Amino acid sequence: MHQISRTLNFKRPSRSHVLKHNLMITSAKLYLGKKVDLHAHIGNFGGWANVSCNDDQLVQSMLKYNVEKSAVFFTDNELVRKAVQKYPDRLLGCYWPNPHEEDAAEKVKIALTEWGFKGIKLHPLFQAFLPNDKIVHPIIQEAVRAKVPVLIHTGHSPFSLPWSVGELAENFPDAKIVMLHMGDGHGVYMEAAINTAKRMDNIYLETSRMPNGEKIKEAMNLVGKDRVMYGSDIPFGDPVVEIVKATALELSEEEYDLYFYRNAKNLLNI
Repeated sequence: MHQISRTLNFKRPSRSHVLKHNLMITSAKLYLGKKVDLHAHIGNFGGWANVSCNDDQLVQSMLKYNVEKSAVFFTDNELVRKAVQKYPDRLLGCYWPNPHEEDAAEKVKIALTEWGFKGIKLHPLFQAFLPNDKIVHPIIQEAVRAKVPVLIHTGHSPFSLPWSVGELAENFPDAKIVMLHMGDGHGVYMEAAINTAKRMDNIYLETSRMPNGEKIKEAMNLVGKDRVMYGSDIPFGDPVVEIVKATALELSEEEYDLYFYRNAKNLLNI
């Protein structure tokens, strides 16, 4: 039987909310099996986002939703390093470089070889570079040498489109590249993420904040059940939303185990 619970209850919305939307969610199914979260943050994200999460809060969330390990990152890599040292059995550090810095690749190398970090996070939109820009190539070379994945934010023009990630993957066939958000909320970008990953067998798909749950099933069928995986994007996203999104697909137990757990374990080599 699927490890699914129907005991998750959402707070009843206000009367005005009900009158306005004529919609009230009172319960949802929740997959209870083991998980690895491929997309988690700690730190304070101000500005438009105005969200934050510290290492203690992240681990508490993990315990609540049966998340065994989380790949975690933040622009302050030293903060991530300290969190991993504090929770070595729970948190897996991914280094977040700024490719515009001349010593970015050297910093990545130190994190991978001396700090024990398990991956690299790139955010082309946030730091204004194209995924296949020459300044990125030395960073990818370090990833290939260390045999760790590169997790890349996707879904927003002009810097983080799936086609651009595909160009990078084509130039570095030995690199393991993850499209975070699988194209995000734009239908064209979702489709492009799936089609690009279908063409390039070194591309993997993570599905946080991608709103169309059926696209998870489509990606598993077209790209491969071993290359699509769970992420929460905490604190930008809520783990329960991402878990329910996949639970609603009514996949097989084997497929749930791959999506929520084994695929990320294999990718991160843990």
